[in-house]
Amino acid sequence: MARLPLTALGLLALASPSYAQELNALVWCDHTDPALVAPFEEKFGVKVNVKEYEGTAAGMAILDQSQPGDWDVLVIDAVDVGRAVDAGKLAELPADQLATGDFFPELVMAENNTRDGKTYAVTEKFGYNTIAYDKTKVDPADMEDMASLSSGKYDGRIAIYDYYLPVLGLLAMGQGIATKDITADNLASLKDPLFALKAASKQVSDVVSAQTALATGEVDIMVGGGEWVTAVLAADNPNLDWTIPKQGGLRWAQSIGVVAGSTQPDLALEFVKYITSPEGQARLATASCYWGMPANAKAGEVLTPEQKAVLRWDEQPDFLARAQLYPIPDAALDTAMQDLWTEMLQN
Repeated sequence: MARLPLTALGLLALASPSYAQELNALVWCDHTDPALVAPFEEKFGVKVNVKEYEGTAAGMAILDQSQPGDWDVLVIDAVDVGRAVDAGKLAELPADQLATGDFFPELVMAENNTRDGKTYAVTEKFGYNTIAYDKTKVDPADMEDMASLSSGKYDGRIAIYDYYLPVLGLLAMGQGIATKDITADNLASLKDPLFALKAASKQVSDVVSAQTALATGEVDIMVGGGEWVTAVLAADNPNLDWTIPKQGGLRWAQSIGVVAGSTQPDLALEFVKYITSPEGQARLATASCYWGMPANAKAGEVLTPEQKAVLRWDEQPDFLARAQLYPIPDAALDTAMQDLWTEMLQN
């Protein structure tokens, strides 16, 4: 049996098989998979209570409405870690106990997870908002160029993911504008490409509806999709695939941290360490809700060759080099982006 660290031994001594201890985690749906949580519960003799939320605003609202100590762990969009830190929602983490030395270098993301030299979260999973498609219904070569989407060839066969940030980010990249360089001044240049894409599409819909349409053949292309859309469907529909076109794609990333005020910060830290370990990362990467790339590169030693093929493991160096992060607009630009999106929906 492997020797456990003293903190873990102490936790084991305090815990009982009847789950005397509980850990409360505010998470995204991939963390609700029993296959991910059960090994941690068994090792530490605790019960992990998970509550799923969607969108940082909803998560922050839950924390605002809760009492100190109600929550122990928070999963959050990596670009919003700073927002949670500023709101006093995340506790400092001991950087020397985190496995970031084994991460893909681009996924350490210190600019997001640290503040004033202190670490408050750690990246756990990432992927891409790009182009997903049925490779038997479209020419895969066309999917390497975003211009093909509004060329007329695929009119009425496209679903657009109904989330303005990644789709406008993709369109900006198609116009040669880096996502970090989107401004109120150049936002207007995205209107024509956005409206042209809408005219070519069959629907603008949420993830589930767009994913279902792609899986059933109602549409052949999903703009804004990626491995997180197609991987969970691969076993039943191996014709579904995804790519990053020559103009590039957007990289999403999620982070995990300990909630400030947790009454059991040591146990919460152990959960963070488990999730970012190679074993935890492999389970998180292939969680039943959606798949995504693990931040810890050593997860590749745990994933099966088949799982790595679906995740396009060997292509990650190229994908990472060509992907950009989500736009992070200020309040005024965010409002303008939402107004443009609403105008498109109503057109």
